[in-house]
Amino acid sequence: MVRTPMACTVAGNSNTRSRCVTETVNGSHHFTINGYSLAKGMGVGKYIASESFSVGGYQWAIYFYPDGKNAEDNSLYVSVFIALASEGTDVRALFELTLLDQSGKGKHKVHSHFDRSLESGPYTLKYRGSMWGYKRFFRRAVMETSDFLKNDSLAITCTVGVVVSSTQGPRLYSIPVPEPDLGQHFGALLDSGEGADVTFEVDGEVYQAHKMVLAARSPVFKAQLFGPMRDRNSGNIEIEDVEPPLAIANVRERMFRLIRDIFIS
Repeated sequence: MVRTPMACTVAGNSNTRSRCVTETVNGSHHFTINGYSLAKGMGVGKYIASESFSVGGYQWAIYFYPDGKNAEDNSLYVSVFIALASEGTDVRALFELTLLDQSGKGKHKVHSHFDRSLESGPYTLKYRGSMWGYKRFFRRAVMETSDFLKNDSLAITCTVGVVVSSTQGPRLYSIPVPEPDLGQHFGALLDSGEGADVTFEVDGEVYQAHKMVLAARSPVFKAQLFGPMRDRNSGNIEIEDVEPPLAIANVRERMFRLIRDIFIS
């Protein structure tokens, strides 16, 4: 079976593509007919049916006619058919019927749609009870003296390939994005002082901060810390006329705004 490819969409890309895949869903059933000689004489058009089996979402059955399906053949041939045993409309399928050589030589009698070109495509069964097969599957007199009949038994294998089509295209995936918590991490970094490279002195109290965060959010700090006119003693900044709690709040607010803007903008 062909696997459906997965695809991700890219924002802003309006080019799309799809493809139709037509393939067969295959399944086989082995049907043994014991007591063939006792089945002979049951009458033209009468059959022995296998148990139904499922392939491609439908039920199927093998019908074996010991005296043939049509009266005009005078019971000279056995007939074998595959029947749609469940509800269905216009079911398209490939079939293979194999009468097994029971001598071990492997010279089976095979009628197959598989592995060959079909001019008109797969066979279509219109409704429940529709059949595909051969009225003259095998001349009865020849079969009865062949290696196909052993211990008064016949063995038939049926393979059905139901034709299915599907259109495949890109699948859209929605990936939930968690709420950003990087601001909390930076707040913890500010509180811990880890990696701090600048200090603020406010009314005798010293606070540690990070130059890059300050420069990213404030053109004044950027010029003061990294500009051509930066202070020589830019590692220590004294802030006047501001109460300590207000100063540290200002530093923290700048840091939080930076992180928030990264995610929003």
